[in-house]
Amino acid sequence: MATADKTKSPAEPAREPSFYSGSPGFMGWFMTLDHKRLGMMYLALTLLFFFVGGVAALTLRTELLTPEQDIVSATTFNKLFTIHGAVMVFLVIIPSVPAALGNFLLPLMLGVKDVAFPRLNRLSFWVYCLGACFFLYTLVAGQLDTGWTFYTPYSTTSGTAVVSATFGAFILGFSSILTGLNFIVTVHKMRAPGLTWNRLPLFVWAIYSTAVIQVLATPVLAITLLLLIIERTLNIGIFDPAMGGDPVLYQHFFWFYSHPAVYIMILPGFGIISEIIAVHSRKHIFGYKAIALSSVAIAIISFLVWGHHMFVSGQSELAGVVFSFLTFAVAVPTAIKVFSWVATLYKGSISFNTAMLYGLAFLFTFTIGGLTGIFLGSLSVDVHLHDTYFVVAHFHYVMMGGTIIAFIGGLHHWWPKMTGRMYNERSGRWGCLLVFIGFNMTFFNQFIVGQQGMPRRYATYVPQFQQQHVLSTIGSYILGIGLLWTAIYLLRSLKTGTKVGAFANPWGGASLEWSTQNPPIEHNFHGQPRVDTDPYNFPQIDRSGGMDAH
Repeated sequence: MATADKTKSPAEPAREPSFYSGSPGFMGWFMTLDHKRLGMMYLALTLLFFFVGGVAALTLRTELLTPEQDIVSATTFNKLFTIHGAVMVFLVIIPSVPAALGNFLLPLMLGVKDVAFPRLNRLSFWVYCLGACFFLYTLVAGQLDTGWTFYTPYSTTSGTAVVSATFGAFILGFSSILTGLNFIVTVHKMRAPGLTWNRLPLFVWAIYSTAVIQVLATPVLAITLLLLIIERTLNIGIFDPAMGGDPVLYQHFFWFYSHPAVYIMILPGFGIISEIIAVHSRKHIFGYKAIALSSVAIAIISFLVWGHHMFVSGQSELAGVVFSFLTFAVAVPTAIKVFSWVATLYKGSISFNTAMLYGLAFLFTFTIGGLTGIFLGSLSVDVHLHDTYFVVAHFHYVMMGGTIIAFIGGLHHWWPKMTGRMYNERSGRWGCLLVFIGFNMTFFNQFIVGQQGMPRRYATYVPQFQQQHVLSTIGSYILGIGLLWTAIYLLRSLKTGTKVGAFANPWGGASLEWSTQNPPIEHNFHGQPRVDTDPYNFPQIDRSGGMDAH
């Protein structure tokens, strides 16, 4: 993509001090304006909260090994699944790709030295930390048992720390809005010369579309949670029917944000998969414009489909039919992406390294998640499947099998760029296999028990479902081992991994981030890079020895 030669050569310049060599100490990092440092801090925090949410999930699955209550009470069970859902959604999945990888990579891909508003970027991180503190207080001191959706009227009467949790989510919304606004301005105003819209990496298109949703949809959630706080603290009837409120109104407000939020979570994953499949199959992405514009189409349509979460809430038959049709419509741009990725793989020179294996795992798991969404978008079928484990399985195949799998794949893809070191490829492949097997063992069974009528969020169940629950719990242990194994070898590579050359390009990527030093210098580029071709024209270079580095 850049005019400079990005392949490693014996005469390459010596490595300069990277952005890690800037101001040292806690305050040097906490007060930084460098988008790369902010991205790495977001990454560390989201992974920490991912661990917290994962521990809660494993505790839930252990309790469900038998039909009776063995480990925790029903009340504690409610608190655990609320912790799992709220932490994973608000503290992990929503910020993981845009705030962590997006912050690190977007300016590099655009050929600029930083985002448009560096101080606003730092403020968004501080706001994220503040919102996370409210959540931590809720989890440790007050606890929460409403579910991550905070549904009324229970959330207006529960004795747990609803106010601190919703206020934490309210604060986190500001972080999301500030990040989205920064990214939109950066993409519009700070692209390198020659980097037209038709030459943007698809990861940038995905982050841009996500930013649009963040800016437009997040204020709706903020207002909704603020109204809930006002109702609880001032006893003003807004959502609680006992005080003259309307609980269905809360659902409309919440899902008007939360369905676009699904695409805040998954659209960045789409961008990662586009980069992984193109680079590691050594082939120009098939249907570039279709993939790029489908991201924008998903962002627009996502605002129109919130009602499919409310088929059993008493809305009119006409509204149900309209929302069902729109739900099917949003599948079209998503299907365009899947078909384009498969077409890109066709006759490509595929390298089955760890990043690519996660890309292929994504195609399998996310396709299952998307196809099962058709069942939930159908009026008659959704009435039967609503609030069952079928919904749990579908949601996890989209979020975990989609966003998290893509996030882990992207982490492996850009690990040499972010750290300057290679991880152990053999360990990476084993980790991917464990994650893939464990994930499918955990959640595929839940489609079956959900179809048979097993309701979600129950601490006990009839014995006929035990076999599937045992399989799911064993799968969750395998998944947990795979994720722990992945964390171990990635962290170990920071100390023992082979250093990549200062300007080495281990995957042969053609976008601008691969023309910078590994890891990048503080100001990213020497001079202003120019772009004269699109990011998927791959030079035919010898990659032997680069894929199995240890």
